[in-house]
Amino acid sequence: MRNRLGMLVLPLVLSLPLLLAAAAADRADAGARLAWQEAVVDADQSFRGLDAVDRRTAWVSGASTSGGAAKVYRTTDAGRSWQDVSPPDTVGLNFRDVEATDARTATVLAIGEGEASRMYRTTDGGRTWDETFRNDEPAAFYNCLDFYPDGRHGLAVSDPVDGKFRIAATDDGGRSWEVLPDAGMPDSTGEYNFSASGDCLVIAGRDAWFGGGGGAARVFRSTDHGLTWTATDSAIPAGEAAGVFGFAFRGPRHGVVVGGDFGAPADGVDATSTTRDGRTWTSGGDLTHLGEDVAWTGRRLLVVGESGTVGGSSVSYDRGRTWSRFSESRFHTLDCTPDGTCWAAGGGGRVGRL
Repeated sequence: MRNRLGMLVLPLVLSLPLLLAAAAADRADAGARLAWQEAVVDADQSFRGLDAVDRRTAWVSGASTSGGAAKVYRTTDAGRSWQDVSPPDTVGLNFRDVEATDARTATVLAIGEGEASRMYRTTDGGRTWDETFRNDEPAAFYNCLDFYPDGRHGLAVSDPVDGKFRIAATDDGGRSWEVLPDAGMPDSTGEYNFSASGDCLVIAGRDAWFGGGGGAARVFRSTDHGLTWTATDSAIPAGEAAGVFGFAFRGPRHGVVVGGDFGAPADGVDATSTTRDGRTWTSGGDLTHLGEDVAWTGRRLLVVGESGTVGGSSVSYDRGRTWSRFSESRFHTLDCTPDGTCWAAGGGGRVGRL
C-alpha cells in the first residue's frame, strides 16, 4: 500500500512546478487579453472624477485645461455617446469627484481653498443642479466624498484646519451638508489629502476610510459616520507630494490602497498596501508606475496611473502581492461595477472601458 501511494505522490510532486508555471502562464495570458476601449469625450478636460453605475451608465467630471468651465459628462449607452450635463457657471472650478446613485442622481465636488470647494446635486440626469454646499472656511480644502450604502448618509473630507482633518456630512442624500465637530479626529498637523482620483475617501459597509500624505501617510477609519477616527500607518512612504491616493475595498475589512510620489511618478516601489483585518496595513507588490486609483473586478485588482512620463494600467491576481502592467494606457481614475465592467478616465478628456 505504501509503495503504491508513494508512486502516486511522486508524480504529483514532480508536476507541481509545472502546474504553478501553467497557472502563472494563464494569468499572464489573461492580463494580455485585457485592453481598454478608449474615446476622447472632451479634449479640454482633465477627468479625475468617475462613478460607474453599471455597464451602460457612468459619470465623469473634470476641469478645463484652458481656463474654461469645469464639466460633467454622462453616458447611458455603454460609452457610445456622452452628454454634457454640467452645472451652469463653473468657469474656474475643478470637479475632482462625482458620486452617482443611478442615471439621474449624482453629486459632484469642486475642490479648492475657501469657496472654491463646493458640491452640486442633480436628480434629473443633469438637466438641473442645486448647489448643496459651499465651504466658508478659508483654510479648508475639500478633496473627496462618498456615500454609505443607504444612499442617505455621506461624508466629504478636507485638508486639516487648525491641525485636524475636517469632515462634512449629510444624512439626506446630499441635499444638505454640515461640518462635523473635530473632537474625534486625531491631530493631523502637516498632513493633507490628495484629490488624485476622487477616491481618497471611500465607504465600505459601515466603515469610512480616507488617506493622506505630507508629514505622514496614514489611513484614517471611522465606524460612526465620521464622528470619531483612528489613524494607522499606511506602509506607503510620505512626502511633500507623496502618500495615499486611492482605496478599494472588497468587503469592510479586505482593502487595498495605492499611492506614490508625484515628485517621482516613475517610482512605483512601495506604492501599494493591503489590509485583511481593517486595522493594520502591509506593503504590497511594487508597481512600475504611480498608483492613482485602484478597483476590484471579480478576483482581479486593477491600478491606473497617469502622472509623469511613465504610466499605465496594472493587474494583480493575488490580492495585491504582485502586479503586472497590462497596458500603456494611462488614467487618473478608475471604477468597476458589480457586473464586471470597468471604466477609467484621465487627461485630454479620455475615457476607457474594459
